[in-house]
Amino acid sequence: MQPLASQLRPKNLEEFVGQEHLVGEGKPLRNAIEQKHLFSFIFWGPPGVGKTTLAKIYARALDAKLMPWKSLGRLDDQELGAVYAYLLSQEDVPSPF
Repeated sequence: MQPLASQLRPKNLEEFVGQEHLVGEGKPLRNAIEQKHLFSFIFWGPPGVGKTTLAKIYARALDAKLMPWKSLGRLDDQELGAVYAYLLSQEDVPSPF
């Protein structure tokens, strides 16, 4: 059974409250979701403001893979290796080498 917080997490923008500067009508993240525009981005901010929820809503809406980290400064070799292996497995992602 999932934790209560996971069960109650908004699953789409209509259920999401707050961050109107990103998800309000005509705003960047809402436009990207509505237009199915896939891009990479980093959310930064204090706990509880909706960073992970927005990322999950975006990934679900675009049927994209979400690769969350708690802190970019804490990636270890295994995590970086997993990201690199995933990117190499994608046909439409050019190799950095």
